[in-house]
Amino acid sequence: QVQLVESGGGSVQAGRSLRLACSISRYPYIPNCMAWFRQAPGKEREGVVFWSTGAGVLRYTDSVKGRFTVSQDTAKKLVYLQMDSLKPEDSGMYYCATGPYDGVCANVESGYTNWGQGTQVTVSS
Repeated sequence: QVQLVESGGGSVQAGRSLRLACSISRYPYIPNCMAWFRQAPGKEREGVVFWSTGAGVLRYTDSVKGRFTVSQDTAKKLVYLQMDSLKPEDSGMYYCATGPYDGVCANVESGYTNWGQGTQVTVSS
């Protein structure tokens, strides 16, 4: 079963940047359906970006459009989430996830079956 490990979280001031990485193992390549989620204390987990890596289809949640960017390093089997112009409301635990491809990638949490352990992002004002 594919394993995912996130890294790159930390504490930064508002307006700064962080780059998260999701390392993929026990799988021969970056899966077609990848996503980043986040969960702030006391809030439900939300999808930040849903990515069909093969088709190049991306869906960012509105609050991060223009500030967050996903990319991949296929040789290293890494998926990145570049987060710029961070805001305090971006704080939370960030998770990468992958799910099955059934002709289309899911854009809801229930469509993702493999999860990393998360990496904490804290943005102070």
